[in-house]
Amino acid sequence: MSASLFSTLKNLKGNPRACVYTEPLWGLSMNLCMPYLSVFMLALGLSDTRIGFIVTINMISQIVFSFLSGPVTDKMGRRNSTAIFDIIAWSIPSLIWFRAEGFIFFFVAALLNGATAVTSNSWTCLLIEDAEKKQTTKIFSIIIAFGQFSAFFAPISAILISKLTLVPAIRILFINAFVLMSLKILILYLVSKETSIGKNRILETKGKNIFELAGGYGDVFKIILHSKGMVFAIIIAALAGIVGMINGTFWQIIVNKKLLVDESLLPLFMVFRSVLAIVFLFFVIPRLLKGLLKLPLLLGFAAYLIGQGILLLVPVEGMIKFPLLCISLVFDGFGLGILGMLSESLISLYVNPAERARIMAIRFMIVLSIAAPFGWIGGILSDISRNLPFVLNIVFLIIGIIITMIYYRKENDHSAEHE
Repeated sequence: MSASLFSTLKNLKGNPRACVYTEPLWGLSMNLCMPYLSVFMLALGLSDTRIGFIVTINMISQIVFSFLSGPVTDKMGRRNSTAIFDIIAWSIPSLIWFRAEGFIFFFVAALLNGATAVTSNSWTCLLIEDAEKKQTTKIFSIIIAFGQFSAFFAPISAILISKLTLVPAIRILFINAFVLMSLKILILYLVSKETSIGKNRILETKGKNIFELAGGYGDVFKIILHSKGMVFAIIIAALAGIVGMINGTFWQIIVNKKLLVDESLLPLFMVFRSVLAIVFLFFVIPRLLKGLLKLPLLLGFAAYLIGQGILLLVPVEGMIKFPLLCISLVFDGFGLGILGMLSESLISLYVNPAERARIMAIRFMIVLSIAAPFGWIGGILSDISRNLPFVLNIVFLIIGIIITMIYYRKENDHSAEHE
């Protein structure tokens, strides 16, 4: 089964090839430092509530950029939008995070990083529009796996933190992120080309301003609301987004501050989780996706739920906490891999290709609007008890299981390898 993923990777051409082959640079840049942003902020004196507030500010910024992302992507083109807004969203904030001294630095970086909502749209269009539709699920599996490959370099983070302590080590990683992310942006721009749909949209939107184009969102809302599949896909993406955001923000904090695991060991746990995600994506999930989507979705939610539940049961004292954390990450790795991939693939399955950019923009806005308050809520809960954000996650995962069961009782299931 995994051979089909390797075959897909080998045979990619054009924009899908350019997007996929440059993706490891994302992992080697942002994925080496972003998982530690919350403990970095904590070390610089921010409270859990303020960290959660920064996350919410970032989500609100993404909502604003999401509103503009459809018209911007159509008017500027997929290729130009990706390059310009990746610089705004990642290169510049990396320098700000490198120099960060307190709340205002992280606030400004969070606002700029919200521009990633544009590139989430434009880059996905660049990746998918010229690809064969039946390859979509495999391509997203490869993308997620490439993002996880950075974990093999996490021991470098562990060595830096043990030698230099957390703050100076993370500053070095943000400089690395600036250099490699900027290189990724440049290479992708040079080796990609505008998609055929993108060329048509540039011509169709010529002479119209961004806000005039945004005025057509009402019709796009109607397209979404008339598609039960799109509504379901957006709900799944929102639930996966909330759970992923809370887990990504507060996992390091609970492990370091409640369970008293040394900061230098945190990168090693990331290695373990990422290796698991890669194994699942290449050797386990392809077997599940030979069938229909209901079972993989249910398994993804259930595995994530079990992982979060085990995390809450890990004792502070004794060496048993380390194997229990690893077992928790086994379930997290599976849930992360399958829900992350399927939440994207479901959108591609149901989206109207002619309105992809604007539908994706609306999708991002809805998902972010639902998820935005939970960064701040998670921070408030974490200040009360570091367990509570993960209790909230368990509630959302149960909701995901219930909604999936209800949807597939009423609607036909679809193969993940759709034509």
